[in-house]
Amino acid sequence: MLGIHHFALFLLAGLLLNMTPGADMLFIVSRSAARGARAGAVAALGVGAGCLVHVTAAAAGLSALIAASATAFAVVKWLGAAYLVWLGAGLLLARRSGAAASVAERAARAPEQTLRAVFLQGMLTNVLNPKIILFFLAFLPQFVDRTGGAQGWAFLLLGVVFDINGTLFNLIVAWLAARTGARLGRAQALGVGLRRATGLVFVGLGLRLALAARN
Repeated sequence: MLGIHHFALFLLAGLLLNMTPGADMLFIVSRSAARGARAGAVAALGVGAGCLVHVTAAAAGLSALIAASATAFAVVKWLGAAYLVWLGAGLLLARRSGAAASVAERAARAPEQTLRAVFLQGMLTNVLNPKIILFFLAFLPQFVDRTGGAQGWAFLLLGVVFDINGTLFNLIVAWLAARTGARLGRAQALGVGLRRATGLVFVGLGLRLALAARN
């Protein structure tokens, strides 16, 4: 099928990989728990957009160039690590009441702008992770028929299918996280604890990414 083989196995493996917790899922859960299902859904769509950037770049051969260049890989890695640490530090340093009030006021005045920020944050969380570049280059070619003449299109199709399935799963995660937050009443103390825990995890993920090797 269009230069693709073992498609059923690809779908199963992709589903299992999408269910593995990571920085993307943590970001979606934190947005849903703090601001509701709508913000979580926007975060999931942002992550999906970031994944699509990687898929397109990999299909075009740009990811292969980045993976082969130690300098290019290091630049993307350090940008991603700095962004995760910055995001985590922002969550840790946000004031308990003032930050919440300012966020609520901004949301009331311009909800489309704040949701746009959530979308961009989700996208950057994914785009600035060079490990995803290596993931696509290692995972997708296993299901591309190398004897065919449309390997680039097959690679792109597999990536888009993986991205769509992952986005659908993340939308479910966002809805579940929002429901959990609503049942718990969104108590202020719980929200502060969740924000700080999320901030610590993001800082840890950023430091881990900074120390990660290419292979």
